[in-house]
Amino acid sequence: MPQLFEPLTLRGVTLRNRTMVSPMCMYTATDGVANDYHLVHLGRFALGGAGVVMVEATGVAPEGRISHGDLGLWNDEQGAALARIAQFLAEYGAVPGIQLAHAGRKASCHAAWKGGGPLTAADAESGEAPWPVVGPSPIPAGPGWPEPQEMSTDEIAASVQSWADAARRAVNAGFRVIDLHGGHGYLLHAFQSPISNQRTDGYGGNAEGRMRYPLEVVRAVRAAIGDDVALFYRVSATDGIEGGLTVEDSVEFARELGRAGVDLIDVSSGGVSQDRSIDTRVRRGYAFHADLSRAIREGSDLPVATVGMIVDPHQAEAVLTSGDADLVALGREMLENSQWPLHARRTLTGDYEGWHQQVGWALDLRAKGQARLAEQGETPLTRYTG
Repeated sequence: MPQLFEPLTLRGVTLRNRTMVSPMCMYTATDGVANDYHLVHLGRFALGGAGVVMVEATGVAPEGRISHGDLGLWNDEQGAALARIAQFLAEYGAVPGIQLAHAGRKASCHAAWKGGGPLTAADAESGEAPWPVVGPSPIPAGPGWPEPQEMSTDEIAASVQSWADAARRAVNAGFRVIDLHGGHGYLLHAFQSPISNQRTDGYGGNAEGRMRYPLEVVRAVRAAIGDDVALFYRVSATDGIEGGLTVEDSVEFARELGRAGVDLIDVSSGGVSQDRSIDTRVRRGYAFHADLSRAIREGSDLPVATVGMIVDPHQAEAVLTSGDADLVALGREMLENSQWPLHARRTLTGDYEGWHQQVGWALDLRAKGQARLAEQGETPLTRYTG
């Protein structure tokens, strides 16, 4: 059996295979509440055979949303709307997961297809008024971005509680994996990075101080979700800016995350600066975070997921068998082909196992018919080419 289709057990959660649908913002919620679009959009990935389907970045507080269209989990109405999604995902064999997030100084923005930049007072006329943003220090995310309000220690404590409350609602809604978004310049990452955190109190300064808030969040969430739910943490493994976080910093942070109760590190990169004159990204190529995920895996002894242009079944299998990761996360590839895991299994094993019965029997019958026609020398164009 290819490693891609071996189960993966983390705490009390077993994934049917090593594929994860990466959290992808759809900017389609109203007041943070999921709707039919989210059910259909996410449900197709469970039908498509994914091991874990991760709901998009979901705000733990209203001010923590990226945009007005973000999902939220700061009230019970939002939890109830997400519960039917979690139930559907589980019913069709996928582990329901959700990424909890606070956008921090990168909140109050347009949807991605509108450019993703910060909202302004002029946007209030169209019903998308901006709101004040917060961060570890009053340092804008980039030129033209709003200056965040520096969070007080009381506000930090309240924020830690909001993460725990959202995580508790997620578990009550039926989610079995919680992924904390600690990358891409959002609030947890902003506290950790020396680029965005220039505090002089106990939540800044050296690495220990800058890790304090993220680790407090992890411990609070772990206590809220119990021992059987798997806890993931997305990191930006490198800031890509001189003076910023390096992969060596992320290895040490991953060790601390493991001690605090994290079960898997979800590896990405960059995002701490929105200054377009600075290239902060890892060079984009196929599986372009694999070197980073391998370094964190080897340095922390924690399982890792890797993401970034994983498109081919043989490529995904090589990522796993080479030791670069324990789980492969696919985003845009799943948008184009929501049944990618099932097609990958067909490619690697030659069978239709894993397709739900309403579809699998018909595809198996079609495959046998096509094989018979091939033996007779027929192709789809034989009728037209003579």
